[in-house]
Amino acid sequence: MNLSVGIVGLPNVGKSTLFNALLKRQIADASNYPFCTIEPNVGVVEVPDARLSKLAEIIRDEYPDKKDDLSFPPLVPAVVKFVDIAGLVKGAAEGEGLGNKFLSHIREVDVICHVVRTFSDPNVVHVAGEVDPKRDIEIVNSELILADLSTLKKSKEAKTQRSKEEEKRKEIIEKVYTELNNGKLAKDLMLVDEEKDTIKLLQLLTMKPVIYVANVSEDKINESLGNETMKQFNNQYVAISAKIESELSTLSAEDAKAYLKELGLSEPGLDRLIKLAYKTLGLISFLTAGEKEVRAWTIVKRMLAPQAAGVIHTDFEKGFIKVEVASFDDYINNNGWAGARNVGKLRIEGREYVMQDGDVVEFKVNA
Repeated sequence: MNLSVGIVGLPNVGKSTLFNALLKRQIADASNYPFCTIEPNVGVVEVPDARLSKLAEIIRDEYPDKKDDLSFPPLVPAVVKFVDIAGLVKGAAEGEGLGNKFLSHIREVDVICHVVRTFSDPNVVHVAGEVDPKRDIEIVNSELILADLSTLKKSKEAKTQRSKEEEKRKEIIEKVYTELNNGKLAKDLMLVDEEKDTIKLLQLLTMKPVIYVANVSEDKINESLGNETMKQFNNQYVAISAKIESELSTLSAEDAKAYLKELGLSEPGLDRLIKLAYKTLGLISFLTAGEKEVRAWTIVKRMLAPQAAGVIHTDFEKGFIKVEVASFDDYINNNGWAGARNVGKLRIEGREYVMQDGDVVEFKVNA
C-alpha cells in the first residue's frame, strides 16, 4: 500500500539526521514493493516484526536439511514510506523559504511526522532563538492553518450554482474556517460525518494525523516523556535522540544491540517511530508462511478477506473462494498448520471475514 509519512519541522531540529538514519535502514531491494522507484528524499523502511522469525523457525522444522540455515526461508517485512520534507520557516504560507513547495509536499503525504527539538546546543543554532518546543509546534501549526484558511477562503468565494446542497456545503466550510481562524486544527474539530465528508474533499493540511517526535539529548533518552510540552500528545509521541539513532545506524546488529543495552534501551527509537507510523496510518499485517518466503502483507484495518487476497495478487480477489486462518499465537503454539488443525484452531472463513492483525493465512482461489 503506497501510503507515506512526511517528516516536517523547523530547520536545525534534527529532522535530516533522523531521516538519514532511516535511509541507512532502507530496504535494499525495493523492487518487491509497489513504490519501487525511489527519489533521494524518500526512504522505504521495514516495520520491525518479531513474528516473522518465529514463523520461519516452524518452517525450518518442516525441512530438516534446512534447519540450520537461518537465511531460509527469506523474510519479507511490511514497509513504511518516509518522505523528507524541507525545513519550514515562519511565513511559509506566504511563500517564505520554500513556501508553497513545502506545503504541497505535506499535502501529498498521509501522516505528518513533526520533529521538535527539546535540547540546547551552542554548536547548532536554533532559527527561532532559544529552544522552545511549545513555540516551535505553534509556528508549524500556524503555517498549516494559514494555508488551510487560504484553501477554505477560495472554496467559499468560488462561484457556483445556488442549491440547498451548495448552501449546506458553504455553511460547513464557514464553520471550519471560523474554528481554524481561532487557532484550532481541522483534525481536532468535532464534526459529524457529513461535515467530515465535505471537508475531506478540500484536502486540508490540518486534517492529517500527526506523530510528534521529540529530539532529546543523549542524557535524556531514558525519560519516557522527555519534555513537559510533549506529554499532551500521549500515544502519538515518541522521544528519540537523533544523534544516538545516527550512531546506531552505522553499527552491526551485534554492536547495536550491545550499545542499546549500555544505554538501558530495549529497542532503537526508530523502531518505535516506525511502528507508531504504521499504526497511525491505520495499517495492520496478515502473515503468510511457506518454503518460498515468510511475509507480512500490509492492509488497512477492517479489510475483508477477498480484498486482502487481492493485495497478494489481483486475480486472487476475483477468484476468492475461502481462507484458512489461524491466529499467530495458535499457529506458533501448535507448531504450524497441521498442529493447529488437529486441535481445532484452524478456521475456514468466507467473503465477509474481517482480517485481523497477525492472522496467518492460506487463501483458496479459483485458478
